[in-house]
Amino acid sequence: MEKTGSGSSVRPVLAVVGPTASGKTGYAVAVARMGDGEIISGDSRQVYRGMDIGTGKDLGEYGDVRCHLLDVADAGEKYNLFQYLRDAEQAVEDVSRRGKLPVLCGGSGLYVESFLKGLRLPPVPENQALRASLAGKSLDELAGILAGMKRLHNTTDIDSCQRAIRAIEIEEYYLAHPDEAREAREAVPRRSTIIGVDVDREVRRERISRRLDSRLDEGMVDEVRRLIDGGVAPEDLIYYGLEYKFVTEYIIGKTSFDQMRKLLEIAIHQFAKRQMTWFRGAERRGLRIHWLSGKLSRKEFAEQALELYHREHGV
Repeated sequence: MEKTGSGSSVRPVLAVVGPTASGKTGYAVAVARMGDGEIISGDSRQVYRGMDIGTGKDLGEYGDVRCHLLDVADAGEKYNLFQYLRDAEQAVEDVSRRGKLPVLCGGSGLYVESFLKGLRLPPVPENQALRASLAGKSLDELAGILAGMKRLHNTTDIDSCQRAIRAIEIEEYYLAHPDEAREAREAVPRRSTIIGVDVDREVRRERISRRLDSRLDEGMVDEVRRLIDGGVAPEDLIYYGLEYKFVTEYIIGKTSFDQMRKLLEIAIHQFAKRQMTWFRGAERRGLRIHWLSGKLSRKEFAEQALELYHREHGV
C-alpha cells in the first residue's frame, strides 16, 4: 500500500474504463463484488442529484456494491475537476481504510486521467472579463483556442461552449500563476491497474442507439422537465451537454422531438469516438491500459482484471 500525506495506507486503484455503452459499469461491479471492493465513479455528470436517466447511473447494476461520488452535488451546480480530485481522494482513502479494493469506474477522460496521474489542482476563480471576451464564440472556435494553449487538460469532456470557456479560464489562470501550474505538473502518479473494455465500433454504435431509445421510453424528457420545474435554469442543463443539452432545447421549443433525437444520437456517437481518442492518447501519455474484450462474461472479465491487478501489485 502507498501512503498519503495524512499518513493513511491507500491501496492501489483498479480502474475500469471504456467509452459510453461499453458495459463498463456492469464489469466494474463484477470486479468489486469478486474482489471485495467498492466503486468510485469517474463520471463528470453522475455527481448530480436528480440527473439519473440522462447520465446513465444504472443504479440497479450495483446491487449490494457500494458506489461513491454519485449524487454529491445539486443539479444546476458547476462541479469541477478540483472538487472531483479532492472527493475521489477522500473516497479512495475511506475504501482503503476499511480494507476494501478501490475500483474506479468511468469514461470521463479528464477526471480519470487527472486522478490516476495524481494531479493536484488549486481552486481556479472565475474570470468575468475573459468570459465576456469569449461570449458568442462557437464551440469550434473555443476548441481551437484551447488547442493552441499549453495545457494540463484534454478536451474529452468539452461538449458545450460553457465547458470550453471554463477550460480556457483554467489555462489562463495557470499561465498567470506558473508556480501553481508547475506544482500540478509535478504530481506523483497513483499506483493503479487500468483495465479497458474493448468493444467493436459497430457494436458500440448499435448499443448507443438502442440505449437512447430506451432512455427516452424510461422518461428522460420528463426527468429534464422536472429539473426545470424544480428551479434548475435551462442554460445550466445545457451546460452539462449531451442528453441534457438536447432534451432541454427540445423542451424550450428550439427543436422538434425527432430533431432532438437525431442530433442527440449523432452527438453521443461523436462523444464515444472522442472517448476512444482519449484512451489511445492516454496510452501515449504514459498510462498503461490492459484491454479486455467486451465479449467476456462479467465473471471472466472480473477474474482476468483481478489477476492483472494482483500480478502488478503483489497483493
